Amino acid sequence: MKRGISGTYESVEPFHLFRYLDGQSFRYNNRKHIGDQGRFELAMRNVADKRLTYKELTGVGAATSH
Repeated sequence: MKRGISGTYESVEPFHLFRYLDGQSFRYNNRKHIGDQGRFELAMRNVADKRLTYKELTGVGAATSH
């Protein structure tokens, strides 16, 4: 997991860590018999009709520990 995260992303924000981990686990769990195009299509089917607001994405208004 560490190699996948550090090899894919330039930096990882702790606030979004669960999203990075979800992405890596999705790629790992769908690595065989599907290919890049199939994995992309599966991801698009899974996000259809889902909403991620700017506030959720940026953490604006969320309690952060710095």
